[in-house]
Amino acid sequence: MSLVAHLAELSEKHKLLERRIAEELSRPGSSDIDITRMKREKLKLKEEIVRLETKTRH
Repeated sequence: MSLVAHLAELSEKHKLLERRIAEELSRPGSSDIDITRMKREKLKLKEEIVRLETKTRH
């Protein structure tokens, strides 16, 4: 898989998690544990995206 394709895949996963978090937050009785888990996963994806983008610029 090329770096560009990998970055696109990571970005898509990040956007999907963003939507899932918003949906979960809008539900009454949403699980704080699930929301926290998804936010951590989203942050890890963002960090990986930034790391790979930084690597490609140098």
